[in-house]
Amino acid sequence: MHKRQVERHRTQRVGWLRAAVLGANDGLLSTASLVLGVAAAHGTHSSILVAGTAGLVAGSMSMAAGEYVSVHSQADTEASDLERERKELSIDPIGEHEELADIYVSRGLDQALATKVAKQLMARNALKTHARDELGITETLSARPIQAALTSAASFAIGAVVPLLMSSLLPQHLLIPLVAIVSLVCLAILGGIAAQVGGAAIVKGALRVMFWGALAMAVTAGVGAVFGRTV
Repeated sequence: MHKRQVERHRTQRVGWLRAAVLGANDGLLSTASLVLGVAAAHGTHSSILVAGTAGLVAGSMSMAAGEYVSVHSQADTEASDLERERKELSIDPIGEHEELADIYVSRGLDQALATKVAKQLMARNALKTHARDELGITETLSARPIQAALTSAASFAIGAVVPLLMSSLLPQHLLIPLVAIVSLVCLAILGGIAAQVGGAAIVKGALRVMFWGALAMAVTAGVGAVFGRTV
């Protein structure tokens, strides 16, 4: 007997991938920019480390809180829609069956087949069927606030460790150029990985992240240099 192969699609990992890549990019870029800004302002080695550590902790908590609130709002909306759909199914099951059949007709089935498919699927699990085909809510793409928050916080911290570790090991006169170069390389790698996993062009993804990373670090360093001379 032939064993059916289970296909894995990129959409199955889009939730955690988005949070992980965003967190790592943000952690790496914001901490590197912060370090460069303080260094350009002629801060001491200890003040650079303090600023970088504070940025890591504050950024991780901010990412976790922001991601949790954002994704929880999506989860609340999904729960509200499902509850309304549950009530509609109990009040007017015939009308809901016709609505589902109309959806299948709009997707290309003839009326008789659409009616039969809707009847069979609703007999198995009416709410799940309407959630998927009417509301677009599936188990794969459903909101997971805690998972998104933890993933964002952890990935931010991992990204932030790179410039922070370099700041603690490098002599201060080499800190600015080496932190900038290594951070850009890491950003390019992250952009390339994200593009590959998401099915996009690797080089384009890497260059896009490098461009915005270089711009952010240059602006922050420039601001630090200006304020370092005036304050």
